[in-house]
Amino acid sequence: MDGQLGQLSDAAAAEYATLTAPNGKVHLIAKELGQLNGAISDALQTGSTPNDLMDRRDLLFDQLSELGQVSLTPQDNGSVTVAFGDAATPLVDGTTVTWPQTLTTPNGRLGALKQLSDPGGTLDTYRKSLSAAARTLADSVNDLHASPPFFTFTDGSEAATLKVGVTASQIVTSTTADPGANDLAGKIAGLRSGSADAAYRTFVSTLGADVNAVNREQANAKALTQSVDDRRTSVNGVSLDEEMTNLVRFQRAYQASARSMSTMDEMLEQLIMRTGRVGL
Repeated sequence: MDGQLGQLSDAAAAEYATLTAPNGKVHLIAKELGQLNGAISDALQTGSTPNDLMDRRDLLFDQLSELGQVSLTPQDNGSVTVAFGDAATPLVDGTTVTWPQTLTTPNGRLGALKQLSDPGGTLDTYRKSLSAAARTLADSVNDLHASPPFFTFTDGSEAATLKVGVTASQIVTSTTADPGANDLAGKIAGLRSGSADAAYRTFVSTLGADVNAVNREQANAKALTQSVDDRRTSVNGVSLDEEMTNLVRFQRAYQASARSMSTMDEMLEQLIMRTGRVGL
């Protein structure tokens, strides 16, 4: 179990390093945002409206916000200053990109990876708790089977290094000369459901409770994200129903106008053809 937790921690650290490396995903998005800022500013100065460039920039904002907390400050020239995470310096200021940055609590995906892999983070806390349970088991048995110690381990990584430290011939079952007394073996067997088991149960229950809490938070976050997306779409999105209604309305208005013009043409034709003719 300690090995599995260690692998998860290493994987999280490796992904964090990949995303934040020079020319990694964050850096590439930031460089493109800087280029778009310059292009949009130049276009606006010439009087054009670069909608395609603005749409691309909005898409990059969404992608960047999945990786960490993003704060946007529009500028008068059409560019946007982008602050990322809790860094003191803006990630993008006009066409200037500052990367790498010192991120303590970036939130988003980077924040989760950092929390998982950092010393004192989630996985490190689980491993320490598991090692504490292993240390309790080893110490309680070694207090009884002390010479030689039944279990051996390395301080600080008990769960990873715990192993039986005696051979079959070194196992002591009795404190008397009668090996069949088994009083020592009985005391060791009596450790079942003791402090070591309690420590392990605490570890398992804590892990289970954390998983349930995370699942609830994930469901709430998805619902909140969907609500925000719906509100944003209602403001700047396109409603197919509304556009179809407008299309039908404009079509009917055009048909009515066309009919009016046809009627006027017929009236003028009759007027011109019949004016001046006697007996009409």
